[in-house]
Amino acid sequence: MDYWNHVLWSDETKINLFGSDGVKRVWRQPGEEYKDKCVLPTVKHGGGSVMVWGCMSAARTGELQFIEGTMNAFVYCDILKQSMIPSLERLGCRAVFQHDNDPKHTSKTTTALLKKVRVKVMDWPSMSPDLNPIEHLWGILKWKVEKRKVSNIHQLCDVIMEEWKRTSVATCEALVNSMPKRVKAVLENNGSHTKY
Repeated sequence: MDYWNHVLWSDETKINLFGSDGVKRVWRQPGEEYKDKCVLPTVKHGGGSVMVWGCMSAARTGELQFIEGTMNAFVYCDILKQSMIPSLERLGCRAVFQHDNDPKHTSKTTTALLKKVRVKVMDWPSMSPDLNPIEHLWGILKWKVEKRKVSNIHQLCDVIMEEWKRTSVATCEALVNSMPKRVKAVLENNGSHTKY
């Protein structure tokens, strides 16, 4: 656990103005399939969404940054300089940075920056089961944002930031504390998908 407690987990996600753009599951009783609580309304003209990059550790959420336009290696390096490095410094000298193998994360530009600023980067296997605990934090954040019923992109950004900052230390700690169980489940399943 000492190792996992010194990891700064990071990832990007898209947050929609009006809920999921994929399948959403609901619990319902027989005969309730057409009740309002079991059906998502359709939104004409999309509604909009924002992309965010964020990081977390067992101690707290780190910085959260909105991504405008297309994210490439240069945009990613700016995010690392502005948001990741301050978050990593708060974890102390034993901190390790985690990001996945997205091409912009492994580009020559990104690799050179991380080497220049002497950031220890966790090895992350390609095509790995998604074990990053921040994935679960994104789910929690999206659920909280959806409950707030915002009506425009500006409000969406404000609510995302508010809810991110309200994330409890206990939530972050519980997600990171699940890492030994996550790794064990992957090993027992020979690298295939798990309940996580």
